[in-house]
Amino acid sequence: MAETSRPLDALNNARNKRVIIELKNGKQFVGNLKAFDIHINAVLEEAEERENGELKRKLGVIFIRGDTIIFISPA
Repeated sequence: MAETSRPLDALNNARNKRVIIELKNGKQFVGNLKAFDIHINAVLEEAEERENGELKRKLGVIFIRGDTIIFISPA
C-alpha cells in the first residue's frame, strides 16, 4: 500500500475506487472517484445518492464542489 503523508495522497490512492462522499446538507453520494483537484472538487462515475443508507436514485457521472464536502471515505 502506498504511503499517505498528505491529504491529497490519500485521495490519489482512492482514485478509481468506490468512495462515499457526505455533504454539508446531509446528502451522501457513493461512486467511483474519477478525478479531483486541489479544491477537492470531485467527479464520481456510477454515482448514487443515498438517504439513510438506502439507494435514493442513480445519477451516473456527477461533479461535486469541494466546499460542500464534509468527508470522503472508502465505500
